[in-house]
Amino acid sequence: MASPIQAPPSPPQPRRSMFGPILLIALGVLFLLGTMGVLHWNHLGRWFAHYWPVILIFAGVVKLLEYQSAQRAGYRPRGLGAGTIFLLIVFVVIGLAATQAARFNWDAVRDNIDIDNGDFELFGHTYNYDDQLDQPFPGHASLRINSERGAINLSTSDDEHIHVVIHKRVSADTQQEADKANDSSKPQITSSDNVVTLNANTQGAGEHRVATDMDVSIPRKADVIIVAKHGNVNIMGRDGVVDLTSARGDISMSDVNGKVNLNLDHSSARVSQVTGDISVEGHANEVSFEDVKGSVRLNGEFMESIKIARVTGIVGFKSSRTDLEFANLKGDLDLDSGDLRASDITGPVRLITRSKDIRLDGVSGDVRVKDQNGTIELRMTKVGSVDLENRKGDIEVYLPEKAAFQLDARTRNGEVQSDFHEIKLDNANDTGVASGTVGSGGPRISINNEHGIIDIRKGSMTAETPEIPTPPKTPKTPKLNAPPEPTDN
Repeated sequence: MASPIQAPPSPPQPRRSMFGPILLIALGVLFLLGTMGVLHWNHLGRWFAHYWPVILIFAGVVKLLEYQSAQRAGYRPRGLGAGTIFLLIVFVVIGLAATQAARFNWDAVRDNIDIDNGDFELFGHTYNYDDQLDQPFPGHASLRINSERGAINLSTSDDEHIHVVIHKRVSADTQQEADKANDSSKPQITSSDNVVTLNANTQGAGEHRVATDMDVSIPRKADVIIVAKHGNVNIMGRDGVVDLTSARGDISMSDVNGKVNLNLDHSSARVSQVTGDISVEGHANEVSFEDVKGSVRLNGEFMESIKIARVTGIVGFKSSRTDLEFANLKGDLDLDSGDLRASDITGPVRLITRSKDIRLDGVSGDVRVKDQNGTIELRMTKVGSVDLENRKGDIEVYLPEKAAFQLDARTRNGEVQSDFHEIKLDNANDTGVASGTVGSGGPRISINNEHGIIDIRKGSMTAETPEIPTPPKTPKTPKLNAPPEPTDN
């Protein structure tokens, strides 16, 4: 009887990979250390962003060892399945994203949206420190302040010293780290060539984020140079030049007897009571200037609005869209992206712009205005030479009732209207023409418009409003030698 045929022995089954269990154990240990406070989550994130390729190297070494072990055991090694390949692709994408996120300037993001370390614990805990500096300030020396992050308040000292009161905020994971960062980022005062330099030294803490607010007082007559990034600046009381460079901060300045130079980058400024010229350069948000005994000149791009009031000298503004200059401004100016309003202006006035509605009240002297895609309204108290040009917008001119002038006005696709009977009008064929001499003649008024009307009206510096009758008042006894009422300069 034939013996039964025995089935050939089945090949050994490939063993499961050890990479998965090893990776789970490693991740479990790391998370345990994180929850116990031995390691901090932001440190883990930084390590992963820099060293995640090590995990791929380790996985490759494990697979190589498993392949050699399978060859020696005589079975076919297990390959990479579709699921494993998909997970590797996802892991590589996450690793690359983490690396780019680590390289990103998150400080700039926090500054733009005003997130402080105390508001968002992901950036670490916040620890506060106070300090003081005090030393003699050399006569005739100037002060230079350098600050990367933090507010600066500059005032006048009662002696010949420089006094600095420091309020510091340090972002760190532990008190020990914060103390070390505080020690390495203490503000410093140095002197060289008649210049005293106050350095906030916030970068001395390395990767730790430090914000240092400084209250500084120095003799009133010292010139000041300030370079501030990411912080507000307040200056009160100076008898000298103020030169300020600011990025992403709010500037407040008053009671300055000297020239003021501002270089702004996405900052706002409010300046008042200055005896001296003011110069502004850069890209700014909202700016305001008032009570200036000198000139105000702005050159750059201003995103929100410009407000200027009571300037005895020249007012000038130049941007990619607007070129403006007044001889002086006894009233105020309000300018934003779509409107320009000014009152009580002395010419010569030059204004070239576009896409703005313009209203100039109480103008005396020569005027030249050029606009398009907006209206022009001009109200004069003393007539000078006038040259107005507009496209796609109406023009209204209000002149004193007894003014003497020569008029030449033309519009295409519009008409001309006048309250002065001496003016000859010809509105025909979509074209309006007005010309003539009023009174004894005088300054020449030239107006040209396209796709809009021209109105020449009798009026005063303010818009006419209906009079409201009021009950009679009991007359007061007149005062003898009463002084004249004060007026704004």
